[in-house]
Amino acid sequence: MNKGFPKDFLWGAATSAYQVEGAAYEDGKKASQQDIINKENYIKRGFATADIASDQYHHYKEDVALMKEMGFTTYRFSIAWSRVFPDGVGEVNKAGMQYYHNLIDELLANGIEPIVTLYHYDLPWALVEKYNGWAGEEVIALFERYCYTVFERYQYLVKYWLTFNEINGGVTPLGTTLSLSTVKGYNGPVAEIEISSQLRFEALHHQLIASAKVVAYAHKHYPDFQMGDMNVFLTAYPLTCDPRDVLATQKHNNLINWFCSDVQIRGEYPTYMERYFREQNIRLNISESDKEILKKGTVDFYTCSYYMSSCITIHQNKETVEGNLAGGVKNPYLEASDWGWQIDPEGLRYTLNEIYERYGIPIMVVENGLGAKDEKDEDGRIHDSYRIDYLRKHIEAMREAVEDGVDLMGYTPWGCIDLVSASTGEMAKRYGFIYVNKFDDGTGDFSRERKDSFYWYRQVIESNGEDLEYREGK
Repeated sequence: MNKGFPKDFLWGAATSAYQVEGAAYEDGKKASQQDIINKENYIKRGFATADIASDQYHHYKEDVALMKEMGFTTYRFSIAWSRVFPDGVGEVNKAGMQYYHNLIDELLANGIEPIVTLYHYDLPWALVEKYNGWAGEEVIALFERYCYTVFERYQYLVKYWLTFNEINGGVTPLGTTLSLSTVKGYNGPVAEIEISSQLRFEALHHQLIASAKVVAYAHKHYPDFQMGDMNVFLTAYPLTCDPRDVLATQKHNNLINWFCSDVQIRGEYPTYMERYFREQNIRLNISESDKEILKKGTVDFYTCSYYMSSCITIHQNKETVEGNLAGGVKNPYLEASDWGWQIDPEGLRYTLNEIYERYGIPIMVVENGLGAKDEKDEDGRIHDSYRIDYLRKHIEAMREAVEDGVDLMGYTPWGCIDLVSASTGEMAKRYGFIYVNKFDDGTGDFSRERKDSFYWYRQVIESNGEDLEYREGK
């Protein structure tokens, strides 16, 4: 008899504050580095900004009602640090705290479990200017204060917490800019920022220490909390059976996919990083106190984003592909999305098995989805069968992973509602089950509409992942 998904499996979706809330400067909120860096970058490329985004700040009750209609049992969202502490320090912004209290109350009233991401790339801009972002060790204590303030306020309302979104993205140049914000003196698009490897890993070390401190504090003061990490998993295969390709892939996986989670789950820097640091001439000041902090602050469950896979090779002149924070070499056996991201459902099953075999703790897939150019048909509806096909295959892969023995606790695909793309700044790159009438030229009334995938996902949740058939017109 097949096992299927657990009865208490968490079904929902995920967003980030910057990409969905809007109200970037309302009710006391000030700029984060997302607001400053991406706004200029997006405008130069002709796209809308996220100052208003999908305006969930003013539409949260409507959005939660739609989530309930779909049958969500969980919703993963992030708290914007600069909405709670506008300058990262000082007095608490009561209006910002109340907004998140209202959102959480609305979720709970509708039977939806909140999963809160404490940091989703949105460091208060004042801390970028004062401390050069996470390159400044002083930011650790400020992050602690922010987290402890949030914990105290929502301690009886939120059980699941994630510290840093895609923390391992910091080992890639683009990910460093988004996640670590070591961009003092910034005056151009993200792609033009260059950050030294030394500074990059110093900043990342500060984030790992901050995460461990916050996790240890939560375990001590709030024993009912479940604390998780969050990694972008950039699954990679050797392009050929050339042993050099295999070794290059292993090196990629160690650095990109395993390094940060090894620290956050095993509580120490892995030995394979010693050689990497030596060869890159990186010298980190990791004290005995730091080592003790990392040991004490290990997470309870593992979460990741999974969108695509790529190949690794040492051979030259191979076709490359785009991706989430990092690309790779094209896999000839896979199709790709409108934005060139290769679609690999079987890779998700492989990935989940690899993660569970390595760590043996519960796993949640907290981002997965298809960015596409949704357009209304002649009947005025969005028939997004391509999105349904993508998600169906990935859910099938997750179900196979559960059959393999993986302890999978939930699934929150990216963007239950259309939002601003972090990678491109477009509203046209749509992920949601819910269509938002907002467009790249700034027009639109923010009205919400149900796509075909809305009804399909409701059916999936109702059947606990058993009924994945797409019935056109339903």
